[in-house]
Amino acid sequence: MQYLLLIYTDDALLGDLADGEFDTMMRGCLQHADALQAAGTLLDSRQLEPAATARTVRTRGGRTQVTDGPFSETKEMLAGFNLIEADSEEDALRIAREFPWARTGSIEVRPVRDLDQVRARVGA
Repeated sequence: MQYLLLIYTDDALLGDLADGEFDTMMRGCLQHADALQAAGTLLDSRQLEPAATARTVRTRGGRTQVTDGPFSETKEMLAGFNLIEADSEEDALRIAREFPWARTGSIEVRPVRDLDQVRARVGA
């Protein structure tokens, strides 16, 4: 089963890291990701630009609005994701715990819906 590990970070906590600590965390994260990819567990991984560069599109009552920034007002912003293949939710949680970013935010673990099954169900 595939799981999406959504990486959220808190800029204030990132800013509190000692000099060089972010680079050390990132280097370890990338090395870990390389090992997961070599094992066939990590399918894709991307880092996002800062939340300040985001735009949100929303349509209500036939009217579409584009606003600056992310939709939610929160200290933690979506910073990136890892798409993994795991045998179970517990396995996905174990993999998420191995990434350092829970120290400066959180990692949401969410099962990925099989889009082919959805297509078959709706006849698309």
